[in-house]
Amino acid sequence: MTVTEEEVQTVPPFPCSEISGGFMPNYNAQVPPYSIFPGDVALAFNADAPAAGQASQQFALPSYAGFPENGRTIRWQTVFGSAPTAISVALQTAMIDSDAQYTTVDTSTATAGEARTVSGVRAKFIRAKISSITGGSGITVQILG
Repeated sequence: MTVTEEEVQTVPPFPCSEISGGFMPNYNAQVPPYSIFPGDVALAFNADAPAAGQASQQFALPSYAGFPENGRTIRWQTVFGSAPTAISVALQTAMIDSDAQYTTVDTSTATAGEARTVSGVRAKFIRAKISSITGGSGITVQILG
C-alpha cells in the first residue's frame, strides 16, 4: 500500500484513542503527561510498593479560565494496605518537568494514612515522592485537582 503525501499530512500528531479506566504507571514518559483538572482524582501510587527515594509519575496542572493569581488548592491523601511503621511522603511541584526542578510543598508522616490540603500552589507539574519508608504495603497516594 502506498501512502500519498496528502494522506500523511492529514494524520493527527497524537493517537486519538480514548484512554479510560486504565492504570497510570510510575515514571510515565508520555509527553505531554496526564493532566489533573479541578474535580479529577489522580493516583500517584496505586497499591504499589515503592522504595525510599522513588517518585511517582508526574501530572500536569493546566491553567484554565478564572485561575486565581494566588494559586490553587490541592487535596491529597495517603492510604495503606498494611500500615508502615514509619513513612515520609512528599508532595512535590515544579514549573518545569525536570527531576531537579521539583520542590516539596507538603509532607505526610502519618502511618495510618491521612488527607491533607495545600493552598496557594503555583506550579505546572505535581508528583508524590516516597522520602523514606519502613514496612507496610499497598501504598496509595491520591491527588485531587
